[in-house]
Amino acid sequence: KMEDRAVHLLCLTASSGVPLYCRSRGTSQKQLPFPVIGSLNGVHMFGSNQDVLLTTTCTENARVAWRVFHSSITLIVLTSDDCASDLYLGRLLENVFNAMVLVVGLDDLINIKNVERLKRDLRASYQLIDSFLEVSEMVGDLVQCVDCVLSNNNGVLQSCLDAFTQAAESQFGCLLVRGKVVVATEKWWRLSAQEVMLLAWLVASLAPCSSRDYPIYLPQGSPTVPHRFLSFQLLPGVDVCVLCGPTPSLQEVQKLVERFWKPLLEPLKDCLRIQARAFPGCISLHQGIMGLLLINREQKKSLYTVQPHAGEARPDYFPESTLSAEERQSVLRSFYTLAVSRYFVSEDVSTQEEFQAGFSHRGKECYVVSSDHKCYGIQHEQHQLFLLFKPEVPTFALRNITTKTLSVIKERCST
Repeated sequence: KMEDRAVHLLCLTASSGVPLYCRSRGTSQKQLPFPVIGSLNGVHMFGSNQDVLLTTTCTENARVAWRVFHSSITLIVLTSDDCASDLYLGRLLENVFNAMVLVVGLDDLINIKNVERLKRDLRASYQLIDSFLEVSEMVGDLVQCVDCVLSNNNGVLQSCLDAFTQAAESQFGCLLVRGKVVVATEKWWRLSAQEVMLLAWLVASLAPCSSRDYPIYLPQGSPTVPHRFLSFQLLPGVDVCVLCGPTPSLQEVQKLVERFWKPLLEPLKDCLRIQARAFPGCISLHQGIMGLLLINREQKKSLYTVQPHAGEARPDYFPESTLSAEERQSVLRSFYTLAVSRYFVSEDVSTQEEFQAGFSHRGKECYVVSSDHKCYGIQHEQHQLFLLFKPEVPTFALRNITTKTLSVIKERCST
């Protein structure tokens, strides 16, 4: 089971190896013994002194990855999950460091003057960091794109958000449903995909609150100067967020919330109803599909679901799957990792394996067949689509279904 797999995350100062924190998930919630922490950091420092860069290794029952940021912070992840890829572990460490920057700023991480004070300040990032260690219904942490929800009411919600954001004296606004973006202002989309992903995960990781005024740093756009991040709960699971300067006050923006959003109660409830599915019921998919991951490579947006038929009344023509929702998520994430690491072209060469070096061409489609599922992936210039199928779907039909599914969703997104 996914929850039985232990993950330990260590953060230390790069120069002296002083532990700043240790976060754990899985069967063992206990902090790692100090000798183990010292050994993991020591072997990495020894390699560095010999001009050897140690990035990952594996034992019979664990995988370990190291990463040093700005010659100041060392992050180490230790996991018993034998399915954890180097791609996933690398992006996990990158997400964790950017989460630290988001909360405390880059200056305090590069120029560590008081270790004990930094330890206290970093506590505010624990919930966000822990969310990257947990099994999630989102996939933005892995694909480095923004999890989105495609709603039938995008037009009216977008107009309301634009007006609300302008009234709040800002150009940066976003509407979230359980951490997934429904609509956002034009300036919000100009933030880096990782920043948008981090802000969405931040809201999802924090305890529900009617309103919040939270100081944040943008890891790429403003790592040393903080901004005010205001969020307001419209419904349980639905939040509207604004980035702004010293003004207006939280109370002033709070007064605008009811004025702008109360008339849109039903469209907001509809977003909640479809969030697990990620797209409206008017998009009907093949009954053999158990999971979907669609990535817009240009816009850095994604649609992700392992419940593509939630709420549908029509009968299922295939036997019930034996895979749980968590298992479907794990399979789809693993298939994505396999495809982008081995077959699909990527601008990020660090995600590529040596496997590709022996081929003069790059794959555009790939598939996997197992006893309890099948997967098919396709890459176009703008999109990547990864589908998880029930094992009863004929293998020869996978390509045709995947191509038709991509056409259907692209057509709906363009209307």
